[in-house]
Amino acid sequence: MLSYEVGESVPPHTAHALSVSLPTWKANVGYEEGEDWVLSKMKTGYPRFFIHKTIEAFAEAIVQRHGTPTEEAFLFPSHAVSARCVQFLRDQIPSLPARSVRIVDLYPNAALPNSAGNSNGTFTKPIISAILFPRDHAKVAKTFWQHSGDGISSRRAEYCHKAFIDGRLASKQVSCEKINGPGFVSPSKGPRRYQKRDSLELSSHKTIDVTGGFEGEDSVQFVEERFGRNLDLSLAAKAKLAIRRRIAGALTANVDLHEALQMPKPPTRKAQVEGFSEDDVYLHPCGMSSIFNTHRTMMACRGPRKSISYGQELLISLEDCSNLTGYSFPYIDTLKVLEKWGPGCLFYGHGSSADLDDLERRCEAGEKYLALFCEFPGNPLLISPDLCRIRSLADRYDFAVVVDETIGNFINVNVLPYADVVVSSLTKVFTGECNVMGGSFVLNPRSRYYAELKEVMEQDYEDNYWPEDAIYMERNSRDFISRIDRINRNAEGICDKLKAAPIVKEVYYPKYSATRKFYDQYRNAGKGYGGLLSVTFRTTEQAVTFFDKLETAKGPSLGTNFTLSSPYVILAHYGELEWTAQFGVEADLIRISVGLEDSADLVSRIERALVAASKTAGV
Repeated sequence: MLSYEVGESVPPHTAHALSVSLPTWKANVGYEEGEDWVLSKMKTGYPRFFIHKTIEAFAEAIVQRHGTPTEEAFLFPSHAVSARCVQFLRDQIPSLPARSVRIVDLYPNAALPNSAGNSNGTFTKPIISAILFPRDHAKVAKTFWQHSGDGISSRRAEYCHKAFIDGRLASKQVSCEKINGPGFVSPSKGPRRYQKRDSLELSSHKTIDVTGGFEGEDSVQFVEERFGRNLDLSLAAKAKLAIRRRIAGALTANVDLHEALQMPKPPTRKAQVEGFSEDDVYLHPCGMSSIFNTHRTMMACRGPRKSISYGQELLISLEDCSNLTGYSFPYIDTLKVLEKWGPGCLFYGHGSSADLDDLERRCEAGEKYLALFCEFPGNPLLISPDLCRIRSLADRYDFAVVVDETIGNFINVNVLPYADVVVSSLTKVFTGECNVMGGSFVLNPRSRYYAELKEVMEQDYEDNYWPEDAIYMERNSRDFISRIDRINRNAEGICDKLKAAPIVKEVYYPKYSATRKFYDQYRNAGKGYGGLLSVTFRTTEQAVTFFDKLETAKGPSLGTNFTLSSPYVILAHYGELEWTAQFGVEADLIRISVGLEDSADLVSRIERALVAASKTAGV
């Protein structure tokens, strides 16, 4: 029987794993209730909610050198991101003294040989930017880290901490007093990017910016976790280009990086959108960063207006859903971004046609909106929004449409023609390995806002994607298409088995949803319904037994190459189960992210868990 210990990283024995094992219903409840038998064993957690131990250690080292015992540090990839965090602290804590928050930027040390400084011996871009602030306000800073997705990755922390100890990073403390006032959302006016130059040249330029002058040093070698081989930093530029081409659909072959970039480019996957190319694909450190920066770019482009959250984030707390430990796994971030970084948000939790009727009435009455944000399909009930109607309303009433296609994924569905921006978490099924974060932001060249968005992006976009992460992401994603096809087949087989079981109350999957007609409308020919499904049972006892006996990895996240299960509502919203029931989401719902295992073996595992659950009380 497959079994990981409580708190073990998932995948196990993986330094940069993105999930953590909570293998029983009791362990999930114990986590939510802050019980030590669970918390004391946790080696890691989902990165935006659980600060990785390598990042934590680096932050402590910076405080020891540059701060005081009463201070804490949060680490970001650029000064501009740190400035946004400082402004967020000021907005949330008006009484916070300006001098109590400082930014410390860390640059490659110009005094060392082979360092690439400018003419006056300084550097124009830090490789790490830290904010130091009174420890009492750590919860507020953690909120920015979680919602923005713009914190540093564990691989960046690992590499830069060593450079910090070795003296290869020099520091500069920067005054925060010139950061703009409340609600600061304006572009940083950084260097122009994505000009119409050769893509490979451009990608190389971006990598140089990210590493701040470390190129050329023999020490810039990343040691591969699994095999101990060296990974050269110079691969990062090509890796990022390959990722962008893969997202654009111009790179579909499962070949190594060198061969991939020599191949002639076929028509892009989204060929029905005239003019679309890899130059309209931007990379971010994670999926949430893509969403956060999409919203920020929209406001910079169109001004601060209310946004609309439609049919996504079905489980939204009235506050931040933080549990006693401060390490929660709530799926609330998009709504919180729309609420906290702008004039507010109109929330439609059901994602129904009645909600669109209400939106239409509001628009007819003169209400103006910035953008509508939705998932395709939504999580955890796998409902697919009516994108055609949404597009029609957006065109009529002048608001943008932002679609998160992470769960549907861009092999199965093509939503770009109906969106102004498509965002995706590459952390999920695109990489599959559950060992590297990433996100993408795709512009639709046919959008009425395209020229304005492109202009803002050219001035404001920062490539903060750490080179080592890009190298892993590119390699993991080479077989993306074949993996999706297999996951589609596996998921349908599991759904068929669950739907036939008398103890199962409901199976949530796009193929069986009342909104299937919308999914099919945007489904690519010959493709399937994705790898995510949810299931409920006749009794809570049956749900608990099924989950405990199910022989899969168990923890947060989705889209992994191995099947991963979780009691979604317990893990996400333990303290508000009655409230979530208003949206038709039951407390004992179990979410299953289907992997690449042998189909017959997966169905057998489901059968064994169903047999065990059928023997519980209440049948």
